[in-house]
Amino acid sequence: MRGGGRYLDDLALPKMLSVSFARSPHAHARIDRIETAAARAVPGVALVVTAAELRAVAKPLAPRLDGAGFTATAWPALADGTARFCGEAVAAVVASSAQAAADAREAISVDWTPLPAVATLDQALAADRVIFHRRHRAGDVDGAFARAALVVGETFAHGRCAPMPMEPRGMMADWDGETLTLWSPSQCPSLLRTALAAALDLPEMRIRVVTPDVGGGFGLKMQVFPEDVAVAALARMLQRPVKWIEERRENLAAASQAREGRTAVEIAAAADGTLLAIRARIVSDAGAYHAYPTTAALEPLGTASILPGPYRVSAYEYDTRALATHKPPLGAYRGVGMTLGAFVMERMLDLVAERAGLDPAEIRRRNLLPREAYPFKSATGLTYDSGDFPKALEQVLAAVGYEELRRTQAQQRATGRLVGIGIACYTEYTGMGSTIFRLRGMTEVPGIEAATVAVDPDGTARCSVSFPTQGQGHGTTIAQLVADRLGLALEHVRLEPGDTSRSPRGSGTFGSRGTVAMLGSAGAAADLVAEKIRALAADRLEASAADVVLAAGRAAVRGFPDRAVSVAEIARVAYAPPLGGLPGGQTPGLAATVFFDPPGATFSGAVHVAVVEIDPETGRVGVERYALVEDCGTMINPMIVEGQIHGAVTQGLGEALLEDIVYDDSGQLLTATLMDYAVPRADDLPEPEIGHLETPSPIMPGGVKGMGEGGTIGAPAAIANAVADAMRHLGVRITALPIRPESLLRRAAARLDPPS
Repeated sequence: MRGGGRYLDDLALPKMLSVSFARSPHAHARIDRIETAAARAVPGVALVVTAAELRAVAKPLAPRLDGAGFTATAWPALADGTARFCGEAVAAVVASSAQAAADAREAISVDWTPLPAVATLDQALAADRVIFHRRHRAGDVDGAFARAALVVGETFAHGRCAPMPMEPRGMMADWDGETLTLWSPSQCPSLLRTALAAALDLPEMRIRVVTPDVGGGFGLKMQVFPEDVAVAALARMLQRPVKWIEERRENLAAASQAREGRTAVEIAAAADGTLLAIRARIVSDAGAYHAYPTTAALEPLGTASILPGPYRVSAYEYDTRALATHKPPLGAYRGVGMTLGAFVMERMLDLVAERAGLDPAEIRRRNLLPREAYPFKSATGLTYDSGDFPKALEQVLAAVGYEELRRTQAQQRATGRLVGIGIACYTEYTGMGSTIFRLRGMTEVPGIEAATVAVDPDGTARCSVSFPTQGQGHGTTIAQLVADRLGLALEHVRLEPGDTSRSPRGSGTFGSRGTVAMLGSAGAAADLVAEKIRALAADRLEASAADVVLAAGRAAVRGFPDRAVSVAEIARVAYAPPLGGLPGGQTPGLAATVFFDPPGATFSGAVHVAVVEIDPETGRVGVERYALVEDCGTMINPMIVEGQIHGAVTQGLGEALLEDIVYDDSGQLLTATLMDYAVPRADDLPEPEIGHLETPSPIMPGGVKGMGEGGTIGAPAAIANAVADAMRHLGVRITALPIRPESLLRRAAARLDPPS
């Protein structure tokens, strides 16, 4: 906020060159010839390469997924022979400046033979372009549907959207003849190093990844892209530092995208609205390649796994597929898979309530898991560890005055105002470890995290962790954890910058794993150091280590604050042992490294309520009020929790009402700038009214759960239900996101003025 950050584009090295990519204007085309002579002649150009030059030094990215139903793809550093989406890189220019590189890029001439493009899910289905397929069945689904008093079915769709971090992708690379050093705003530096080692045929020990400040990632930067491979290869070829900073147009055209999919679902219910069974058929537009390392399974499998939500559903079957199209790959984005799952389930609950003659709040009361049902094994095979959704529901309904809201809504409708109230409950898997990734078949995500904590002779502490920060406040939270355990002031604890040459190995920051990873690694390492401080202090103070308390930078005997020694003094002794060595056979130093594998997923959740009003003249949806009660287990820093909620809910509003990447029938991108792709503004959402509920996780250190993605999961469903509620009396159903104003007006007009 003060302008003191050091982001990738703030970094520079002597003799550094700039990289720019020439990209395909076609969604699908054969590359017949690339003419680069004119580009090479541009002043300042050092090198121009195509796939022909990179093929020998850079292998394609080809992520794996164990298990049946997976078809691999290979995504080359530069399109090799065929371009498979509009925006795919086909050549790279290295020049003395970014402007010179961009000028030379425009001078590259390519002879193309356009090929038929598969630009829609229906086209991909017709061509059977399946690159991931998985089925699942639990319980007596057929029997439940046979005896059901109510069967409700609908098909829902979600458009494509973009992660859109403030800072786009980029990389700076330098090869010194022995080590390839990369500066990257990656969420997963260890994964980046592993992927580049394989692509460039280098030992991992010769690759170093440094993570500067990161201007947002939201899942986009957990992945490894062909441009990363190309930039690293170019630095090695030239033996000079090079840097690539993505332009916003490139970000919209060539970075991974999110969400696009369609779900056909049926719910069987008893006459009183009790849910009996669910059937779902999920198809996802995966784009041209599997993203690395997540693969195209991430979105549809995430939707299928979470769709039953926090409800008592014992019978469930799904068929989920990812289909290849000529678009950029579908990849990780905040709430991946779970956003569509919650949208589908919460819309269906409102439809079941409508058929059963129940209020939307009542249908949820009758089906939510009670607190005593936990741990609960869902019909998807996931074990929900803790929660209390009935309490969260009543808490948020009381906060908004739900009954009065309904009475006011009836009065407003009588005057012609289109006001709606929407409720959404969701649960999300967070803090996943290796077990969950292996069960999914993901072999390239380790699942572990690690931290090293050291106290220096001056009594200050340093912490180095395996996961970088992308704006979640890790520096504050980790310092808080370590300071509390070591009895130090917060300002005496420093989080070291991310650097794979100094930081322990891990997986990264994604999937709401940060808090769980902090407690299990940094917290545990600090506990080990604290234990050693107490042992050394106990010898000096002639007390039992169990009676030594660490506080205010001192180790004191419990109940005798004057019998104390400073942590700095203990640290000096630890690093310079006295004659005869340290007591009790202790080894020198005050440092510990802990590797932590989260013992499965832990499940956070929330209940959201949105109040909207629709302008009957323009169709614009205004969010008038937004409230929620969030349960993320034990909270470490409530301010950071609420900051995460604010940001995520705003992104969820963007998904619900604004953001849509649009392609035409030939696969041409129509939303290539921020003039065309709408993102939320500060005045699009009132400040959320936030309540908290803590049901500590019984399986995670400190009872914590992750919560960074929840707003993007709950907000689209709550807003969609509110819009549907406002338009229900006009016969308008909400089955797709984003909700377009012109679509609302068109459908309402069709209902009010049927053709003669």
